[in-house]
Amino acid sequence: MFTPKIPPPDTAPTPGTSLVPPLTGLVHPPACTCEHTPAAPTGSAPVPAAPTVRPAVQLTPGALVVAAAGGTAVVLVIGTVLVSMLLATAITAASVAICAVVLRSLLNRPNNR
Repeated sequence: MFTPKIPPPDTAPTPGTSLVPPLTGLVHPPACTCEHTPAAPTGSAPVPAAPTVRPAVQLTPGALVVAAAGGTAVVLVIGTVLVSMLLATAITAASVAICAVVLRSLLNRPNNR
């Protein structure tokens, strides 16, 4: 079951041959069957279309107030998250320091309990 299956020497491919036969005589059909004739070149180049002028963005007073309120809300939310992460780190550090002091006092004076 686990022995390799090697083909007999007469059916094994030689190093110079390929197992995949080459594709010969493959002709692609045309994309369409209509008659196309190339356009005759003219003496002048086509004139490019003028770029469309887009108006500048204009903020109305209401839109400006909404944008300022949205920016303020984003800053307050991000600030709240960052302050809460800093507070969590500070509380963790203080509790680890208290545990270290208690363990030190317990280990230094085991007979004074």
